[in-house]
Amino acid sequence: PRMSTQTTSGTLQAIPGTPLTRLLSDGWVTTWRNLMKIIRVPEILLFSLIQPIMFVLLFSYVFGAAIDIPGDAGIFAQTVVFGSTYSGSAMAQDLKDGIIDRFRTLPMSGAAVLIGRTNGDLVINALSMVVMMGTGFVVGWRVNSSVPEFLAGVTLLLLFAYAFSWVMAFLGMSVK
Repeated sequence: PRMSTQTTSGTLQAIPGTPLTRLLSDGWVTTWRNLMKIIRVPEILLFSLIQPIMFVLLFSYVFGAAIDIPGDAGIFAQTVVFGSTYSGSAMAQDLKDGIIDRFRTLPMSGAAVLIGRTNGDLVINALSMVVMMGTGFVVGWRVNSSVPEFLAGVTLLLLFAYAFSWVMAFLGMSVK
């Protein structure tokens, strides 16, 4: 079935493109909206970039030898999980503010709102991981594997963050 939209003259016109291209286009527009919101509200980015620094310093200097865990991947997983919780709170806030209701009146894919939210949060999580890796390098952490293994680990963490963002977005839509 082709989507259509009503014009000001009352006639129906088909929306150009296939459902997949419309989904990708709408997803990009909502992703851009969420990224621009981060620029307009710099506290979001500031908190997202300070939190990994605090975790690295906390687990390196405060807990240091008290917790002997081989590797430090757990800190990375913890950081991306905390970063992904923003999806849920932002989705709940958009619902409360009526933004989602406004999106529903537009001839756009309903999934685009979720895609935009989770993609925007993936960018935040990627930036957070870069800050965490840089901070870790400064305090003495080193990569003890090959470059492909390192990149596979980073990719796995980003996929984990993306999946968790979807879970949190679902929870954000479920709360009153």
